[in-house]
Amino acid sequence: MQTSALQHRFERIRSNKFFEFFVISVIVLSALLVGAKTYPLPSAITQATRFFDWFISLFFLTEILIRFLAAKNKVTFFKSFWNWFDTLIVFISMIPAENAEMAIIARLVRVFRVLRMVSIVPELRILLVSLVKALPQLGYVMLLMFIIFYIYAAIGSTLFEAINPTLWGDITISLLTLFRVMTFEDWTDVMYETMEVYPLSWVYYLTFIFLSAFAFLNMVIGIVVNVMEQENANARMALDIENREPTIADVMVELKSLRQELEKTKSTKTPQ
Repeated sequence: MQTSALQHRFERIRSNKFFEFFVISVIVLSALLVGAKTYPLPSAITQATRFFDWFISLFFLTEILIRFLAAKNKVTFFKSFWNWFDTLIVFISMIPAENAEMAIIARLVRVFRVLRMVSIVPELRILLVSLVKALPQLGYVMLLMFIIFYIYAAIGSTLFEAINPTLWGDITISLLTLFRVMTFEDWTDVMYETMEVYPLSWVYYLTFIFLSAFAFLNMVIGIVVNVMEQENANARMALDIENREPTIADVMVELKSLRQELEKTKSTKTPQ
């Protein structure tokens, strides 16, 4: 009973809005601290940043312990990817940055502590999960896009190599040039240069831009938005199931299960 009351207390702390706001504030402070260390600082401020660094590490460790103690099932706590991610980041960030051999690793891990913002804010979690789930579909779009790139790079290298070997010398350089064209980085200069020799070469550039920058980019956006809408719908459904009031059907199912449990108990207690 005492354990249940203690767990309920930790659960109240974890779900407290002020505590969540404080956690987010510490994560933002951690991000600012990482950025501040890239500047030359006076010795007094450097000492202060070390103090804040250890404070942030200890606070993250305490926050992870609170979440673990508030969990109803301690075994299933580490079945969540986000709990694994947070715990790994927190424990690795405890590596002393003063150790010369581990200093670089410790600093890099402290940079990744900013990613804890994703695990804390549900909306950011949905965005990241949607992007990851969209990767299989995006893979086929990227493959088709690479095929188009390769075809156009081969054509460009064949036709325009003599005009400007720096941009069209071989197929790999042509791929980089086409990426420049797709991102609209001074692409008209490239086009006008080839149009002096091939007046109709504008067709080459416009068709490539239409396929890559317009068609494929809209495909990518459409896939990500579609998956994001599904994830938002799943999140809303899970929240509704968690918060909804029990219906008569739920009560009947619960009564039926209790009746079966009572019948089993009576049958086991019946004297032989």
